[in-house]
Amino acid sequence: MDMPLPNAGVIARKDRIVARLRAALPGDAVISAPEALRVYECDALSAYRCPPLAAVLPRTTEEVSAVLRTCWEEGVPVVPRGSGTSLTGGAMPTADAVILGLARMSRVLETDVENRFIRVEAGRTNLSVSGAVEELGFFYAPDPSSQLACAIGGNIAMNSGGAHCLKYGVTTNNLLGVRLVQMDGTVVTLGGPWGEPSGLDLLGVVCGSEGQLGVVTEAWLRILPKPEGARPALVGFTSNEVAGACVADIIRAGILPVAIEFMDRPCIRATEAFAKAGYPDCEALLIIEVEGAEAEIDEQLARIRAIAMAHDPVEFREAANAAEAGRIWLGRKSAFGAMGQLGDYMCLDGTIPVSALSFVLKRIGEMSRDFGLDVGNVFHAGDGNMHPLILYNANKPGDLERCEAFGAEILKLCVEVGGCLTGEHGVGIEKRDLMSVQFTPADLEAQMRVKDVFDPKWLLNPAKVFPLGSSAERRAE
Repeated sequence: MDMPLPNAGVIARKDRIVARLRAALPGDAVISAPEALRVYECDALSAYRCPPLAAVLPRTTEEVSAVLRTCWEEGVPVVPRGSGTSLTGGAMPTADAVILGLARMSRVLETDVENRFIRVEAGRTNLSVSGAVEELGFFYAPDPSSQLACAIGGNIAMNSGGAHCLKYGVTTNNLLGVRLVQMDGTVVTLGGPWGEPSGLDLLGVVCGSEGQLGVVTEAWLRILPKPEGARPALVGFTSNEVAGACVADIIRAGILPVAIEFMDRPCIRATEAFAKAGYPDCEALLIIEVEGAEAEIDEQLARIRAIAMAHDPVEFREAANAAEAGRIWLGRKSAFGAMGQLGDYMCLDGTIPVSALSFVLKRIGEMSRDFGLDVGNVFHAGDGNMHPLILYNANKPGDLERCEAFGAEILKLCVEVGGCLTGEHGVGIEKRDLMSVQFTPADLEAQMRVKDVFDPKWLLNPAKVFPLGSSAERRAE
């Protein structure tokens, strides 16, 4: 059946908007050809797709301001996009929206080692921030698994974490300030590198707001001295539940490793086939990394070994050198790509209390059998940030819906045990209709009133975060 053609009014409106954008930006910065817009029809949650009205690629804060002012005047929704690595549909457009891509804004603007900060544009990739200060003996702590590709602007939007967030915190703990362009084109500075600002903590409101309040174009980030040394250990276990209990015991003992990462058998098998990291044949494994001086590392790992041995591990292996450390981390860093070799999957990120790890892992296994879908678990165990990967067949009718229902039950379970819907991926479109599971109507109203202040026309990143009925009503007012 042929799709209906857009009417003349719709075409004329699109032509007018594109013409205004072209007048505001250099010639190669506006994309409107249908075949070129396919690049922007989805992000890493590729089960859903929708080509935008147009896409723009500004190079400066001033150009971002011009785009937003134009769209504000035309009543056109805008979807900010970093590298498109969102796993929740956070950068998926609507058909009437303009994608505002920040990939060309990738410069380092300022580096101040004495005061321990770096100022970068929002399109710069996470890993390249550390790369810019590595020779100076510093690093940027948040390290999402997608750090090779993901952009700082997206990290700020979703408050991203990573393997080393247990010790160093997530993005909000390492963010000092931003330049933010509001929907009407106004440019404001929130925070900065010179200590705590007076007044309301609007920087804390913006970090994690998923592009709902403004477009971040620059960021001041905290950089830290590289530790004297670091050493990971790999521990294999006979069950997920035992591995979860070991994590809880380590945290309960007051030990603070720099990272505790968890992988179960499906992930172990996938990564071994994909990366050949040399992992043991076991049901679950932990990668536990500590850092400091050699004596401090030895003391911490001795305490961790004693705790692990009480859980009868299949293997406890400390890295003897940098090459072995690299191999221990190789599989974990490859896990998401490796699981993709098995088929389509949906990655969740509910967060739970560490004490509930064993129970939640057991329930996920039971749900897997109930729904008839395999699931792999790989996640930041130290802070309870779960990442179940539900495998399904996108070409099999009903499989996606079954996968979504399974995922919803996992996220509800996370809330039931005292956790929350998202740790670092954000709500996006994936969890927007589950927000009422965690928040009361009054809670949601308070959050939407904040958006009313920053974006009264509700044009920024439409159809995300809030249940569709609520956001549609707000936009219509």
